[in-house]
Amino acid sequence: MSKAQALVVDDEADILDLIKITLGRMDVQASTALTVADAKRQLERGRFDLCLTDMNLPDGSGIDLLRHLSECYPGIPVAMITAHGSTESAVAAMKAGAFDFVSKPVDLKLLRTLVGSALKLRGPTSSGASTAASGVRLLGDSPAMDQIRHLITKLARNQAPVFVTGESGTGKELAARLIHAQGPRSEGPFVAVNCGAIPQDLVESELFGHKKGSFTGAVSDKEGLFQAAEGGTLFLDEVADLPLQAQVKLLRAIQEKSVRPVGAQQEVPVNVRIISASHHDLNAEVERGHFRQDLFYRINVIELRMPALRERPQDIPLLAEQTLKRLAQEQGSGAASPPRKLTAKALEALKQQPFPGNVRELENVLERATALADGEVIDVEDLYLSKSDTAQSSLPSEELELDDTVPLEDYLSEIEKRAILNTLEETHWNRTAAAKRLGMTLRSLRYRLAKLGID
Repeated sequence: MSKAQALVVDDEADILDLIKITLGRMDVQASTALTVADAKRQLERGRFDLCLTDMNLPDGSGIDLLRHLSECYPGIPVAMITAHGSTESAVAAMKAGAFDFVSKPVDLKLLRTLVGSALKLRGPTSSGASTAASGVRLLGDSPAMDQIRHLITKLARNQAPVFVTGESGTGKELAARLIHAQGPRSEGPFVAVNCGAIPQDLVESELFGHKKGSFTGAVSDKEGLFQAAEGGTLFLDEVADLPLQAQVKLLRAIQEKSVRPVGAQQEVPVNVRIISASHHDLNAEVERGHFRQDLFYRINVIELRMPALRERPQDIPLLAEQTLKRLAQEQGSGAASPPRKLTAKALEALKQQPFPGNVRELENVLERATALADGEVIDVEDLYLSKSDTAQSSLPSEELELDDTVPLEDYLSEIEKRAILNTLEETHWNRTAAAKRLGMTLRSLRYRLAKLGID
């Protein structure tokens, strides 16, 4: 591969010299420009693999140049040079399509890391290979899923924080893994953490690490999840469950690209892409004072909404087929005993379901049917869909009617599921509060949620 070419745009000569020397030591040939007009002329004359531009230029802004590049040279990743602490500028740049940003005074280590990541995007995209290698796939041929795959491919090519929204069971973590697998960080670690599963008094230690003796039980130094995800992606699932104090430190870690372990005096630089997710409406959580507005602004640079299964019923046949194949393999059937097949009526019945638990609930229904069906074909009766499965969830307090055709165990499971869902809604999906109201431990509630296919 030929020597990489970079275009550096800034009206400060000393910044240009510093960046040019740094890139030269990375074997990257740098061309420089002082204005937007000069940069456009350079782009017409040469071929570039990367553009670094200051936000404020004599004849325009870095955003103007970014938009020009996006329109005329969409394959060139653009990194923005912003004033120190200018969160608004950094967020605006990344919303406009910037690959990443670096603040003044320029930290050379961060600059080298940024350039290295951007140059991995040179040449043909390897997203297909990366996805195949990771074993991660997003199933569905509906327009909604085509749109999601297209957005994921675009999001994989920059470092902007992504906020994935959607109901429980829609595949938010799967989307995050695909963004990671198709991007320049695919060789780095993907670290996923459920923020709601961390005890509140250990959140900061888990995220940022701690020093020996910093608190009772800290018998040795420990790396946090930010350090564990170095060079890769940190996926913060159910980020709305973070306590406010941890939210303050998370905001600083994202802005400064560094963390301070509990009990440490110095901050540690970290090179991590942040993807977060929640099934909560974070705007509502901000209004209630449960989530910091500045943090929401910072993590929600780009929002990716995962559609509910009921919004794409045409994908159910493919999802069902793949689930039945997987179940056959897991049960050791292999090629000698092919997967179960669904009758047309069974498939149509599944397509009519509201599936509040989405894909995870569909998988649970099929796993139950596979275990209970007598033959190789699964019919409607084998799905054991109770009357409440076909009813809309607009009447959550409606009393369930006992049906002689439904096994008692399934009837009781449905009552349990309805009670848990109602309580979770009443407590705004605060699992700790819901468990207390239901008279069970948080651990027991998590077990029941997993058993019932509720995330």
